[in-house]
Amino acid sequence: MAVVTYEVKNQVGYVTLNRPDVLNCFNYETLSVLQGIVDEIYIDREIRAVIFMGAGEKAFSAGADLKERRTLTDSEVRRNVKKIREVFSSVESLPQPTIAALNGYAFGGGFELALACDFRYSVEGTKMGLTETSLGIIPGAGGTQRLPRLIGTAKAMELVLTARKLSSEEAHEYGILNGVIKRDALLPTCENLAFEICRNAPVAVQQAKFAVREGMNVDRHTGMAIESKAYEVTIPTKDRLEALNAFAEKRKPEFKGE
Repeated sequence: MAVVTYEVKNQVGYVTLNRPDVLNCFNYETLSVLQGIVDEIYIDREIRAVIFMGAGEKAFSAGADLKERRTLTDSEVRRNVKKIREVFSSVESLPQPTIAALNGYAFGGGFELALACDFRYSVEGTKMGLTETSLGIIPGAGGTQRLPRLIGTAKAMELVLTARKLSSEEAHEYGILNGVIKRDALLPTCENLAFEICRNAPVAVQQAKFAVREGMNVDRHTGMAIESKAYEVTIPTKDRLEALNAFAEKRKPEFKGE
């Protein structure tokens, strides 16, 4: 059985962590397979949005596979931490918008994967958080950097140092989640967002994402320069002209990502 599954429907990529018997935890094999899938998505111009999910109904991912960790040498632990950091950075760097559909627990690395995505929706009544300090370690896959940028330093520091487990409702109040959804509506909600994004010009969507992501890490003046360069990429595209023609002809544009 594949530890991660991947399929494409209607220009949306569906990536599913597929180890439900161990709450979709990350062992080295899972990380390696996930990296390959993310690399494949990165170069696929037909994919316009990506949804990350966990198999089963208990967990999105409970983080690192602690059973495997107990068998690893210090060097192997460093290898795994380096790998998970690289994989999640690759997810964050995808040009396509990414959506995390949290169908259950999201702890440690599972929560960090969600933080690497652009949008996060969760089922009602589940739990999530960066619990690493309760295990004698710290978040090692970007959690200490992404969470403060999302909700502010003081709130993030409180959650990291206490290893607090948030309910999905609390996470929404913190601004971590875009929404809390009934279980049977989780995937349709994520798909509706993906399809809404897919209706727009792919190059424009990707450049807008790039401008927002990169601009958040610099001062506003530099951010404005990033936005200007991103805008320049859209000017020579056929999709920009298609949008103008469609407006004049009172029809919906047909964007091709060109």
